[in-house]
Amino acid sequence: MSNQSEDGVRVWLVERTYSDDEQNLIILTYATPDGEQYYRKERALTSFTDVRDTTAAVDAELDNLGMVDEPDLQEQYAAEAQRMQEVHDPDDVI
Repeated sequence: MSNQSEDGVRVWLVERTYSDDEQNLIILTYATPDGEQYYRKERALTSFTDVRDTTAAVDAELDNLGMVDEPDLQEQYAAEAQRMQEVHDPDDVI
């Protein structure tokens, strides 16, 4: 099973946090199954009618991926990305 696709690299949701700076901002962190690279997506919650699904995985361009430098965080991201990959289809709404 390859992480490469025509649209980029498949990354899996590993973390969802709320911004400390702005109350209506959610930070979605996706990572590669090896935990070595991550993709961060910020989403503003502007209203209840502004519904945008969060999927189990997204395809990110290589240029948009960052490196995970901390071994503990890399291990955490790898475990969660692999778990998501095992129990969800990429398009599953989380």
